[in-house]
Amino acid sequence: MTLKFCSFASGSSGNCYLVRDEKTAIIIDAGISGKKIFEGLEASGTPKEMVEAVLITHEHIDHVKSIPILSKKLPNGAVYANEATWKAIERPVAEEKRRTFVTMEDFYIGDFIVRAFPLSHDAAEPVGFSLYHGDRQISLLTDSGCVEEEIYEEISQADLLVLEANHEEEMLLFGRYPYALKKRILGDSGHLSNVTAGKCLCRIVNEKPKKRRVILGHMSRENNTPEVAMQAVVNTLEEMGIYVGGNLLVEIAARESIGPVYEV
Repeated sequence: MTLKFCSFASGSSGNCYLVRDEKTAIIIDAGISGKKIFEGLEASGTPKEMVEAVLITHEHIDHVKSIPILSKKLPNGAVYANEATWKAIERPVAEEKRRTFVTMEDFYIGDFIVRAFPLSHDAAEPVGFSLYHGDRQISLLTDSGCVEEEIYEEISQADLLVLEANHEEEMLLFGRYPYALKKRILGDSGHLSNVTAGKCLCRIVNEKPKKRRVILGHMSRENNTPEVAMQAVVNTLEEMGIYVGGNLLVEIAARESIGPVYEV
């Protein structure tokens, strides 16, 4: 069965993604307006009644902004987060719409197996997600300052991978952000740079060869551009003799616009 993926927004100003099969739709993060999320559902041909879950990676506002309205307006959609994240979320969600998962304990939503895996970020208990369906895997890794071995093992076989390419280091270092914020972003609990994303991808391609699509996401408005991110990742790959095309497709997730619907 074909899976579908669509990014509704991916960046420092808001994040939201859709994964679905023919019966069940899952939203990952809700950091943009409810209006835009429902526009994304319409654009992707997804009735709101299909949405059974809204998965939350962590409590920062660019990931949870619209969970109150989604919990009210999605008739079958519950909101899923781990216990530490629920305690840190300051947005109201009715108790009957709350679901709590345990990080690294698989759970089911429709025919999907969902696994939340731990990330390194300055939040209560941040996670990425892998969604397994038959022999297909979609994984999402954003908001992590580093790619630890456990993270690498989780994402390395994904057929579609959303991979953070948040900033270009020189743009960040010479930009207008205050020193403390620069230090946070560059730290192990911050965000992945373009080069770090490229190096992670090099290792994946070399060690786990297969056909895959990689979507670079969560880009900074101030310290990156789609063109810079793509070129930095491509350059890093080519230095290792890896070329984009064929079994490796690399795309950019737009910061504030609904992307294409990819089949997985």
